[in-house]
Order: sequence, then structure tokens, then C-alpha cells
Amino acid sequence: MALTVVSPTPPEAIKVRRRPWWVRNITIIAGGALLLAALLMALLAPWLGTIDPTALSPIRRLRPPSDQFWFGTDQLGRDLYSRVIYGARASLLVGAAVAAFAVAAGLFFGLVSGFNRWVDAVLMRVMDGLMSIPSVLLAVALMALTKASLGNVIVAIAVAEVPRVTRLVRSVVLGLREQPFVEAAVASGTSAPRILVRHILPNTIAPLLVQATYICASAIITEAILSFIGAGLPPSIPTWGNIIAEGRAVFQIRPQLILIPAAFLSATVLAINLLGDGLRDALDPRLARQM
Repeated sequence: MALTVVSPTPPEAIKVRRRPWWVRNITIIAGGALLLAALLMALLAPWLGTIDPTALSPIRRLRPPSDQFWFGTDQLGRDLYSRVIYGARASLLVGAAVAAFAVAAGLFFGLVSGFNRWVDAVLMRVMDGLMSIPSVLLAVALMALTKASLGNVIVAIAVAEVPRVTRLVRSVVLGLREQPFVEAAVASGTSAPRILVRHILPNTIAPLLVQATYICASAIITEAILSFIGAGLPPSIPTWGNIIAEGRAVFQIRPQLILIPAAFLSATVLAINLLGDGLRDALDPRLARQM
């Protein structure tokens, strides 16, 4: 009986099918799932909310949780569940808008400042002056000069975040400005705007993406602080910050008026921070190899 010899498969012929990087990172999965749930809650608020969040009814004030009012009612008889659901809209909108505004402005200032020494000497002194003021204090000062509205809150919070993005982009540009490929582009007569767009801008995408998540989380907290002290959005717009502020007067008899919106606020900020940490680990080549 003849024996058949089966030759082993060479190692180079074996293809290992690796999962995508975002699947291998549990932090991105957890943060993304929580953030997706918050986004769906905000988008589907008109269908998830059971009662108009601004409807006043003194006859049903301070009711405990029940089948009709899942989280109870506040001191003005408004449904807490509906107000928390609608509050996600304002908080997430402020966070996303502040992150987009700060990243866009900081990217422009950082590119120009890092590539032009004369502009850098003047612009960075302005940014240092803004960074010397606490972000919440600067936002309160700007809101004191304007009226309470969604647009003014976004601008007031974003102004404090622009210097941080500017310094981040500037550090990346300073590190790349002396690289051989940039020097070769300069020697070949390529214009400065073309060098910034083609050679330097792509290298800022990864750190800016991570920084944007942290700015979004910080903006949500800052908006809650402004609303809590009465310097943020008007009471007619439900946000987690002003819901907590209105519930502090009756905290001893109805603690859920503070604890429930605070839990939603904390979970959303945690989701964004987890997503940012996961993106940082995945986009950093050294950390990605270790993982």
C-alpha cells in the first residue's frame, strides 16, 4: 500500500484574516455604543418623549415616578422623562458644534502660525493670553456680554477651546516643517498654501480627531455648568444643566430631579471620552503595535 506524503503548507501561503482595528478595541466599541444610544435618544426625542417637556401643570407637581410619569415631575409639573430626553438634543448639539468650530478655527490658526514665524510671534501671544483665563470663567464673561441663546453659548465655549487646538496643530507643523519632504517641496518652488494642504494637513487629522472628542465632552460639561449657574441656555430650552439647577431646590424630597439628568450627563461624557481614548490608541502606531 503506497503512502501519500502531504507537504505542509508554506507559511507565506497562510493568510491570517485580521479583524478591523475598531473591532479589536473594546474601548471604541463601548464608547461608540453608548454614544450611539445617546444620539438615537436625541434624534428620536419627539417619538420617545411621552409629554411636551415645556407643558406646565401645577396640579401634578413633584409627583413620584409612575406608569404615566416614568421619572416623576418637577416643581412646575413638567414631565422629567421628556425633559431629560429632549435635554440630550441641546447638550449633544452644543458639544458637536463647539468641537467643529474649535477644530476648524484652531486648524487654520495652527497651520499659519506653525509655518510662518512672524505670524507665530504675534498669534501665539494672543492664544497664551486666552489660555491664561479659565475656560468656564471666559465663557461666563462672554455670555454676560450677550443674551442667552444657543448660538452665543456655542461661541462662548468654543473661544476657550480654540487656543488648545491651535497649539496642538502648531506643534505638529513645527515638527514637520524641518522634514526632508517639506524641505524638498520648498526647494522645488511649491507655494506655502499648497505645502500646507498637501504635505502637512493630512498629518494633523489623527490628533485633531482625538482632540475633537475631548473638546466635545468638555463642551457638554461646560454648557451644563453655565446652565446650572443661570448663564447658559434659557429655561425654555431643556438641557441637562438647567434641569439639575431647577431640581436642587427640592433635592431632599425628590432627589431624582438631579440624579437622573446627572446620570445621563455622566454616561454621555464617559462615552465620548472612551471613544477618544480608543481612537488615540488605534491611531497611534506605537500603541497600536503594542495592542
